Amino acid sequence: MCAAIFACVACNALCLAGWKRKTVLANLHHVGIVADKACARRLYREILRNLSRHAAELLFRFGTFKRLPAALSAYPCRVDGWNFEIADGSADVLDKMRGGGIFLTAHYGNYEAIGPWLCCLGIPLTASYIPVKPAWLNRILEGRIRAVDGYRYSVDARTPREFLRLLDAGKLFCLLADQDSRIPSATDGSFLGKPVHNNPLPEFLLDHRPKTPVFVCWMEERGNATKVLHAVEIRKESVMDSFNDWLGGLVREHPGFWYGFTHRRFMSKEPGIY
Repeated sequence: MCAAIFACVACNALCLAGWKRKTVLANLHHVGIVADKACARRLYREILRNLSRHAAELLFRFGTFKRLPAALSAYPCRVDGWNFEIADGSADVLDKMRGGGIFLTAHYGNYEAIGPWLCCLGIPLTASYIPVKPAWLNRILEGRIRAVDGYRYSVDARTPREFLRLLDAGKLFCLLADQDSRIPSATDGSFLGKPVHNNPLPEFLLDHRPKTPVFVCWMEERGNATKVLHAVEIRKESVMDSFNDWLGGLVREHPGFWYGFTHRRFMSKEPGIY
């Protein structure tokens, strides 16, 4: 009940404030997701509604993930009124992820909930995050949301060499592979049919550790009570192109679940749209 109330209040407050409205609408029109202004406004509210609901899930029901059975054979299962399943074909990929590698993720769906789930499955996850402000919010994220039974998988690794050391230690290194990198070494790419600047870090890591497997995961929602974890291994040739193709397919199918629309993902290539 608390989660539902929080989600409703948060969504209405964000809508009334017009939070990120200009950026979202600019992105939607730029990539051709919407047909007209009315459709864009509906999708904007859908994005805020999903974002508020996922935030409420993390804040009020996050203990569910800490009590998930660790054995893959235990799925599907039901915990605290939620059904948890692993998608067909994903069990073998999750087993391979236990040996470490690179895990690319995005602001799609309840992406923060994937980390604790992977930890519960015995996968040695380590994720690099830039600390957020204010400090109290960062403490909540690292101590409650990005942690499972006292194990904090969030690290503040700052250099590519530190990332390589994590891979050498057998960790599954998680990276939010967003578009519109602003650093000089960014690479050219395409996302949703538009030019972008890709994060060069995945290619750097693979240049130095070419045998490292690369994985992507996402959480599918079937109704309001069923969560399905998908995991696939993607090809390493032009890994960011493969990642952008994978993510772009999800976004076109379910645009209301990609919170990247609230960011200026095409700014460095198309600053005029904002």
